[in-house]
Amino acid sequence: MNEKNFANAILEATYQKMTEDDSVFIIGLGVPDPKGIFGTTLGLFEKFGSKRVFDMPISENALTGICIGAAINGLRPIITHQRADFFFLALDQLINNASKWHYMFANQMNVPLVIRLMVGHGWGQGPQHSQSIHGLINHIPGIKIVMPSNPYDAKGLLIASIEDNNPVVFIEHRWLHNMIGEVPDKKYSIPIGKGKIVKEGNDITIISFSNMTVLAKEAAEILEKENISAEILDLRTIKPLDEELIIESVKKTKRVIILDPDWKSSSVAAEIMAIIIENTSIELIKPPIRITYPDRFVPTAWTLSNFFYPTALQVVIKTLELMDKKTHFIKEIQKNLEKKVLENPLDVPDKSFKGPF
Repeated sequence: MNEKNFANAILEATYQKMTEDDSVFIIGLGVPDPKGIFGTTLGLFEKFGSKRVFDMPISENALTGICIGAAINGLRPIITHQRADFFFLALDQLINNASKWHYMFANQMNVPLVIRLMVGHGWGQGPQHSQSIHGLINHIPGIKIVMPSNPYDAKGLLIASIEDNNPVVFIEHRWLHNMIGEVPDKKYSIPIGKGKIVKEGNDITIISFSNMTVLAKEAAEILEKENISAEILDLRTIKPLDEELIIESVKKTKRVIILDPDWKSSSVAAEIMAIIIENTSIELIKPPIRITYPDRFVPTAWTLSNFFYPTALQVVIKTLELMDKKTHFIKEIQKNLEKKVLENPLDVPDKSFKGPF
């Protein structure tokens, strides 16, 4: 085990698969650039050359179509987009071709394609560069969606995604790229569709994925001061969902909060809530709560975006409400939250983070 950041874990997974399998290539706007897609593609061009590491013109739909064609013909493309927002232009290719090919040809043909998308807010990027996209893609059959929350999972899940024989959308939150964690040097994979219990608890289940798992951990530490034991689930994959993990945890705690970095309506959080409510073996003490983005566009000004994005303190407040903990502690948390959103920008993760992306 060595300590690596999330970006280096992505780079190492890509390097190892490209070394092992000549059919793997990577293409995207900025892939061979000096900054290498936030550090995730550095050195690949020098190692593997221009036949396997490509820059691309700003023609997302066309390039995605080319990569689908390459995948159908036996190659394993990785196509990257520095912002998920850009990929809206390629939804035609994803939905009408990549997702359906395996089904239309009676499971005899595959599309082993990985699409890496970056999401995440910050620095006043506003409504066009801060959008999440996983809820939209989640509606489409034939596509897997992976959203890791830490460097270890990022490497193992990317390797599994590259090895998968059909389309995988691999979504990275920009705030996670500098996160440090222990990552084995050797190649390993993590099964797609399997979540994990990050922290065991008995009082309430907090379901999370991507950067929301970071919020869940912060909230759990605060809740311990009130002797509230939160169980944190990191789904890691949202399509397919690990329904068994969700159901078993909620059956145990009988209370649940779902964290989803996306708009509230028709969200992944709503799907998880439906799974819980439809399962007759679960007897909830109180109705489930979901914490998401509000159903409106992301404001550019930090004075407004501070009220848009969920915080760990909001998770704490909702948990205290579910636990009927109407004490001085909840008033203190509310006061701290009000002060936090009014005084400082919350759209930058920490002072060490390298912007503007």
